[in-house]
Amino acid sequence: MKYPITLSLAALLLSACSGGNGAAEQTTETTEENGAARPEAGEAEIALSPEQIRIAGIELVQALRGGGGALTLPATIEGDPQGLQIVSAAIGGRVVSLTRNLGQPVRRGDVLAVVESREAAALNAEIEAAQARLALAQSTLGREQRLFDQKVSPEQDLIAARTAATEARIALRLARQQVAAAGGGGGALNRIAIRAPLSGQVVGRSVTLGQTVVADAELFRVADLSRVAVTLALTPADAGRVSPGQAMEIVSGDRRAAARVDFVSPVLDAATRLATVIALIDNRSGQWRVGEPVTASIRLATGNAGDDAVLVPQGAVQTVEGRPTVFVRTARGFRPTPVTLGAPSGGDVVVTSGLRGDEQLAGANSFTLKAELGKGEAEHGH
Repeated sequence: MKYPITLSLAALLLSACSGGNGAAEQTTETTEENGAARPEAGEAEIALSPEQIRIAGIELVQALRGGGGALTLPATIEGDPQGLQIVSAAIGGRVVSLTRNLGQPVRRGDVLAVVESREAAALNAEIEAAQARLALAQSTLGREQRLFDQKVSPEQDLIAARTAATEARIALRLARQQVAAAGGGGGALNRIAIRAPLSGQVVGRSVTLGQTVVADAELFRVADLSRVAVTLALTPADAGRVSPGQAMEIVSGDRRAAARVDFVSPVLDAATRLATVIALIDNRSGQWRVGEPVTASIRLATGNAGDDAVLVPQGAVQTVEGRPTVFVRTARGFRPTPVTLGAPSGGDVVVTSGLRGDEQLAGANSFTLKAELGKGEAEHGH
């Protein structure tokens, strides 16, 4: 049998808020007279205003349809593999200019460094030589075309001139591609510019001004951190319950982010015998750092879509008269609701019956409502 609950908690809160000037007693008496806060007969309810809830420190949490619960385990923030590139020197030489430092933003194509070397001079000189050869070949082709039209020169001379012009164009294109592969022009014949391959920010720099570097030496690391990855290691049994697209929550201190599973490795790590799971997070706000340890919670699905259980924080569950009970938020306060619990899941617990899954509940400090409930039943018994 349920009993109406007294308003002693509300009166206590109002008294604390008013400094004991009697306003709380007047509010309680007025409420009892007009019946606005009194529960209906046969219902147990604790009437509290939003302000009283705030003063009592009662946190409001949401019940969710969480399927079969959740897997909660440590994880690590990593850079998106497709958003990290190493910038190296395609040719050896001396670094004569550095335009970016650690942490600075870059756009694709921006010059990061300039390398001066004999090889750079040879590559740039080849472009000029190829341009000169092409100009000569085109001039010869034009002359041979006029002579052929005047029936002075044989057709084979015209064909040879066309071939020479085509070969000169190919040579020039090749010379330009070689310079582009090395980084492009650096402002002088003996210099090559090293450019950013993508937009992002500089997260690594392993070169100093004046240093002599060899070909393929790493100079910078550029990362696009607008999206980062979360990497987890799951046992084969747990990995079998996870699939791409499942919702995940990332938590570190008071920071939270929603993500979705992007990849579940079909191969176990040879050393740990665990399966790697990767999720991607929108990090345009820059709140997550690569290498940071976090806690990840993956919501699991049950076998049947219609049998989804409800997931609530464990702190929202109190034991009342020997039964697990949650306090459901109502228009006037909270209503104690007995529930049937399933297995715990990290910081949550599965509720198999008693809730629909869309209720708002009392979370932290819900024990104060349990104490008030016991006090109301005791007073009713007297």
